[in-house]
Amino acid sequence: MKTILIVEDVELNRDLLVQLLRDDYRLVLAGDGATALEKAAETRPDLVLMDLSLPRMDGWEATRRMKESKDLAAIPVIVLTAHAMSGDEERARVSGCDDFLTKPIDEDLLFAKLMKYLGH
Repeated sequence: MKTILIVEDVELNRDLLVQLLRDDYRLVLAGDGATALEKAAETRPDLVLMDLSLPRMDGWEATRRMKESKDLAAIPVIVLTAHAMSGDEERARVSGCDDFLTKPIDEDLLFAKLMKYLGH
């Protein structure tokens, strides 16, 4: 079973993702960027779903640090964000994010992206 690290500080959003994914994936949860880095190092997930607006360390910085780490750089990071401003997707990609989804989450698009990166 593939492992997905969900990095989301808003409980409602986190719970929705868990409900959508728990039957098909092993899930690891983090509520801030610093914890996300720790959990990524511990569990080596197959993919990360990363919110950008997080306490302690935002998703931009957490993603940048993951991509700078030789052990974590190959893990795909999909941004999940309410930031749909012009330029945010490009900024996310420059930070090292592999893909970008806006909230509210389009379930079909989420599953299509998971299939793209995980083949499942």
